[in-house]
Amino acid sequence: MNNNRAFINPPHLSTEKSLKTLVENRTVYSLNHCELNLFETYKPSVLVPLKFNDFVVTSMLRGKKIMHLFDDPSFVYLPGETVVIPSNVEMKIDFPEASKNNPTQCLALAIDQTKITDTLAFLNERYPKEGKDQFWQLNYQNYFFYNNVELATTINKLIKECMSTSITKDALADLTLQELLIRIMQTQTSKAIDDGLFVDPKNPITQVVEFIRLNLKENISMKHLSEKACMSTTSFYRFFKRELGMSPIEFVINEKIRCAKQLLKNPSIQINEVCYLSGFEDCNYFIRLFKKHEGITPKQYQLLYVN
Repeated sequence: MNNNRAFINPPHLSTEKSLKTLVENRTVYSLNHCELNLFETYKPSVLVPLKFNDFVVTSMLRGKKIMHLFDDPSFVYLPGETVVIPSNVEMKIDFPEASKNNPTQCLALAIDQTKITDTLAFLNERYPKEGKDQFWQLNYQNYFFYNNVELATTINKLIKECMSTSITKDALADLTLQELLIRIMQTQTSKAIDDGLFVDPKNPITQVVEFIRLNLKENISMKHLSEKACMSTTSFYRFFKRELGMSPIEFVINEKIRCAKQLLKNPSIQINEVCYLSGFEDCNYFIRLFKKHEGITPKQYQLLYVN
């Protein structure tokens, strides 16, 4: 079960002769506005401290960590997941399973504050959000999320540019950094909606999401959604995609799959009932779509959850 994680392509591990340490061995690629750090650990360790002077985007590539961050409970950190951390915040990390045969590998991309400030100013000037007092901004409380395909693709591009020997790599990396910041903000908004924490009455997304969740079994059209947001269909589509990084119809499908997963926690419910109750008309289509999203069929998901 993939839980909708999109995985980043891990770079090759360091050769044994090049390792300087077996705990958080660091390889650095420095560019004008960012620094890519690749960390590898080859033996179990606990409470290893790490802190950056800049805002940092971290993504797990191999293995397993336990993260201790802020005053929150510790959490397991796995491939397909990303954590963003403000500047000068210390994290402490456990490596419970690291070994020479099963190393951990994690990237930490430190981004210069001027690049973040300039990107946010550009977005707020050229692509302002709908509603009063609505601005593009990073949410430092919403710091942990699963990678979606767009976010993972952008990070893969940035790794490639940082490791490149091309004379244009700084220019290309700058463009990709801007895209990465946008993808992070879109992913944070999407996660806040999933967690029920996005309740801003000034943002049309709030009313639209509530309408979708209350009407999953109905035939939800772009016309219905744009009317709910008090926008034209074209303007609403652009607005929704900009906010969440996905189209309104993609979001509707995601919500139907989410509803189906909740229903499948009941071991006695039939798959055709789940299909109908989560808003699908064709059971075969539902099974194919569910498997595409989750990597397994609804029945396999149900049995896995029960077991």
